Amino acid sequence: MASKRSPARLIVALSAAAALAVFLLYTSIAGGTTPSLKPSQLAGHTGTVSLGGRVVGPISGDAHAQGLRFRLRDPDGSATVPVLFKGSKPDLFAKGREVIASGRLSSGTFLATSLSTKCPSKYAPKKSA
Repeated sequence: MASKRSPARLIVALSAAAALAVFLLYTSIAGGTTPSLKPSQLAGHTGTVSLGGRVVGPISGDAHAQGLRFRLRDPDGSATVPVLFKGSKPDLFAKGREVIASGRLSSGTFLATSLSTKCPSKYAPKKSA
């Protein structure tokens, strides 16, 4: 004689799997993202953001002691924001280079906790003079 099994175990297992799938989908789409902004979009944002722009001078200070100070400008505009970065300066960091800084805005200055340069692509077409 075959024993009759209760469908309760199957329902519990499927419910747990569905809840896990919804949680993973939510965290992959919206849960763990950091907003990527340009200097012109930074005003009014709180919390950690990624800020992309072009380094404009003057560049002053020491990245390890009192901090490296420079300004970031919109790649396609004129808005700028002062940046203070303490940490290891990327090798390709220089005036005119596009960078991405992660950090937060405090008293009008962007306090960067990480800094990386965007490398120019060797496959990009050359600009004509």
